Amino acid sequence: MTDVLKHDTGFLSLFMSAHLVVQLVMLGLLLASVWSWAIIIEKIFAFRKARAEADRFEQMFWSGQSLEELYSALSRGNVIATASLFVAAMREWKRSVEGSIRALGGIQMRVEKVMDVTISREMERLDRRLLFLATVGSTAPFVGLFGTVWGIMTSFQAIAASKNTSLAVVAPGIAEALFATALGLLAAIPAVIFYNKFSADSSRLSQRLEAFADEFSAIVSRQIDVRQPQSQPPQQPAIA
Repeated sequence: MTDVLKHDTGFLSLFMSAHLVVQLVMLGLLLASVWSWAIIIEKIFAFRKARAEADRFEQMFWSGQSLEELYSALSRGNVIATASLFVAAMREWKRSVEGSIRALGGIQMRVEKVMDVTISREMERLDRRLLFLATVGSTAPFVGLFGTVWGIMTSFQAIAASKNTSLAVVAPGIAEALFATALGLLAAIPAVIFYNKFSADSSRLSQRLEAFADEFSAIVSRQIDVRQPQSQPPQQPAIA
């Protein structure tokens, strides 16, 4: 415990004795690191929830339940991922077939357009603030390097003023400079790692939504081909 306290006091003393510019660099990097971790934690839960909701919906969708009943159950609450795609498509289908039978000519195009817009909206929601992680990952090391260069410049100025090149004169400024570099790497490394992870998760979920959109579009196309004068919602095909 004593060693830890000494270590913390050492970091604090490095910050307090640093030049104002270096202090601002350190504060900026610390704030960027804290905000990055807040985004990382939020996105971990967001992507986990989206995958779980997609699994649950697809299990319900392919269980043989009537799509009309499924739509009625889902449309009453807040849905995400694949469920939101299904609700938007079914809503457009019902508006078209209940409005005019002549609207069937373009119903598939309208349903596909609605699903495309929903996919874009869902991915925009999940990808929100990921750009900040990319920015921190690419710029934090350079910001830390700026603090390092400034700290070393201050050290050389101290050497010139004291006309003393001993380690006791040089070491504090060098330590401050390296501390700024370390903070830059501390902010950048997690941001880069999790940005790449979330980008891959986002790509996989987008492909999953696109695949479901294609499947539902095929269902709509078959229903249009066999359409009777009475308006009925699309029914799920039997699964072999």
